[in-house]
Amino acid sequence: MQFSVELPTARADRADEFVTAEAVAEVARAAEDAGYGACFVTDHPAGDGKWLETGGHHALDPFVALSFAAAATTRLRLLTHVYIAAYRNPFLTAKSVLSLDALSGGRLILGTAAGYLRPEFGALGVDFDERNDLLEETLDVIERVWEGGDVAYEGRHFRARGVRMEPLPADGARPTIWMGGNSIRAIHRAVERCDGWAPFRSTGIARGAKTALLDGADDLAERIDVARRHAEEIGRTHPLDICWTGAEISGRDDVGRLEEIGVTWLAVGFGGADRRSYIDRLRRFADDVIAA
Repeated sequence: MQFSVELPTARADRADEFVTAEAVAEVARAAEDAGYGACFVTDHPAGDGKWLETGGHHALDPFVALSFAAAATTRLRLLTHVYIAAYRNPFLTAKSVLSLDALSGGRLILGTAAGYLRPEFGALGVDFDERNDLLEETLDVIERVWEGGDVAYEGRHFRARGVRMEPLPADGARPTIWMGGNSIRAIHRAVERCDGWAPFRSTGIARGAKTALLDGADDLAERIDVARRHAEEIGRTHPLDICWTGAEISGRDDVGRLEEIGVTWLAVGFGGADRRSYIDRLRRFADDVIAA
């Protein structure tokens, strides 16, 4: 199993400690040195006040934040967890992905999902009910762009004729894509079109997030079985990464249980009043769990 750690850039309450170029670089370097496989950030460009006051959080632009982490490290992978593709034109997404992947030496993992925050869709002028179709369009476009050559595509709100985008990934190796979301539809999309599936523990927020309830390892195991059965149905033979978020980890036994059911990545985050305490907790987890 590999581990991804959150860059605490949502901490607008302590921006001087967590939301600076120095802070992003320091946490990313500490994560790399401690043995984490990746760092991650989320994506909320226009969260509304009601959501922020009831458990929501701020977020930097994911590609900007991860570019600072990339510049400070050499091995650490860079995960968008998750990027809401429906908020942007697919060609802009393809350009952002290729840009960060090129500058980081192929370290990007594009975690994406349909999204759930209706007021944010409204603020960005995007029809909430089109989010799944728009996500599928983005997957179509980026796959075609990464193949090289001229791309023609007519989407719901745009028309492209002969678009050519470079630089392409080195050696033809396209960036990794993980699909977020807990629903059966998200699982099927991950199996059919992606390299991984990124569910999250949704106790207490399943209704607000418009997603299926996943309360722990047993629920997750049932959904992983759904993914495996669907892979057999469509003839998928290459492995599917499973990145689980929100697990309560007290030691190696908890990690072992997740490994047994098929989890290949674990995404974690830590509290802390300041950057130093966050890094201390990051390192302690690495010593107690990752190294063990």
